[in-house]
Amino acid sequence: MSRSRLRFAAASAATLAVAGLLGACGGTGPAADSSTGKAKAAGQPVYGGTLTYLEHQPPTCLYLPAAGFYPNGGILNQITDKLTWQNPETLKIEPWIATKWEIDKDATEYTFHLRDGVTFSDGTPLDAEAVAANFDVYGLGDEKLKLPVAEFVNNYERSEVVDPLTVRFHFTKPSPGFLQGTSVIGAGLVSKKTIALPYEEQCRLRNIVGSGPFTVKNQVVDKEVDLAVRKDYDWAPPSSGHQGRAYLDEIKIIVTPEDNVRVGALVSGQADFVRYVQAYDEATVKNAGFTVYAEPTRGVNNGLYLRPGNSILKDRGVRKALQAGTNAKEIVETLFTSGYPVATSVLSRLAQGYTDLSKELAYDPDRAATLLDEAGWTRGPDGVREKDGRKLRLGVFVAGPQPLSKQTLELVGQQWARIGVKLEIRPADAGTQAVDIKDAEKTAVAHSMVGRADQDVIKSHFHSQNRDVILSDDEKLDRLLEEESAEPDVTERNAKVAEIQRYVVDQGYAIPLFEEPQVYGGAPYVHGVAFEAVARPSFYSVWKSERE
Repeated sequence: MSRSRLRFAAASAATLAVAGLLGACGGTGPAADSSTGKAKAAGQPVYGGTLTYLEHQPPTCLYLPAAGFYPNGGILNQITDKLTWQNPETLKIEPWIATKWEIDKDATEYTFHLRDGVTFSDGTPLDAEAVAANFDVYGLGDEKLKLPVAEFVNNYERSEVVDPLTVRFHFTKPSPGFLQGTSVIGAGLVSKKTIALPYEEQCRLRNIVGSGPFTVKNQVVDKEVDLAVRKDYDWAPPSSGHQGRAYLDEIKIIVTPEDNVRVGALVSGQADFVRYVQAYDEATVKNAGFTVYAEPTRGVNNGLYLRPGNSILKDRGVRKALQAGTNAKEIVETLFTSGYPVATSVLSRLAQGYTDLSKELAYDPDRAATLLDEAGWTRGPDGVREKDGRKLRLGVFVAGPQPLSKQTLELVGQQWARIGVKLEIRPADAGTQAVDIKDAEKTAVAHSMVGRADQDVIKSHFHSQNRDVILSDDEKLDRLLEEESAEPDVTERNAKVAEIQRYVVDQGYAIPLFEEPQVYGGAPYVHGVAFEAVARPSFYSVWKSERE
């Protein structure tokens, strides 16, 4: 029996085991349009029904600025709104809770005018005071409440409530990324009661009171979240073709870690929509007449990020050798599909400020071997290079959020073995991961990516005070990132982003692999699925037609 048939058989058996949790569903629905992969239209939208959505992982902390993890976004996008909406097609910033805004010429002062009549689900007004309270926390943090500063806010000074529906923000230096920052998942607006809670309390879903089209009905921690429609919701972005309450009555988000169970439940009619369709399952979904949505994340590419604080990787020559000894094209062609373009720079080609560095990132194992020879690492009897009695071994953790991370790292390990480097892969659930991943000596390499449709995404990933993926002590890199985040001229800002990408690649800090999409599967009777600019789903306009 073929591997694909074995997977499908396993999926069928496993799906039966969770049938009670998923609830009764049946049928396969109308056929999909094979020319586009999108479900055919089935008349006018209808109200009612429940969307069963299978998520690969449970949500983590839901404090908004720390909640960029995609399983969090699938919840928060339904229960919170933002000041602005970033159009995923044009990437332009459009009105939402803010009807209009003014920005001074230096990008140090932003004034937002708010919609009247918007309320949080607890009945309190979403007014200027509430917005100011949110962004004072997002911009400054709160040491007493242990609330960290949001990575999408730079140079924040203070808020000013001008009148009940007008709020102004002041910055110590230019903050050109702030407008786009008001549209991201971490800028979701919550009630004044929620934003005043300490970090641990804001992490808990039951305490998140937003103004979105759905509210939390029930949660079984790490297993299921049930959302119910908010019937009085009437403040979608003006550009939305749908206004008023959401079409659906409920959304059931069920954590289903097994890839074959998610796909099996989808194609058997027990689930309506799933996240994290692996590349090897895309054909199964399409061949069943269902839709595969491969949505771009427009940020820092999926890649390996090398930590110069490691005693081996402090040598730039070794880092450059690993860069030259990695064949990203082989990884994509072996493990993935056309929805995962080979990376040609640190940033995705769809990212703002992208510059093509494909020549600098060309696979060249001979050059890699030469660089390691020059660095004093010679082949030992087992094929692993040695220097001063030490083996050239480097540790990395499997990255749970990244698609096929284990398989990707195993293939990289094979490539590196050819040049005499041992990659030691540790499982994502290792008990010491939370501590060891912050130790460059134990975790020399990070497998990571980050999505955001703004130039500041590169600062989020690399700056020592943000995600700091390389555990940086590079003062020049920090300075370049700070200059980028404070440059109000778009052309100059993009030029700075290009300079940063060249610097990161030249220093051997990054081995970009591929442009990572978020891949979803949907039933053909599910219509109106939308995604924000970095691929988190919105179910506000979703409706279900009759299944055939």
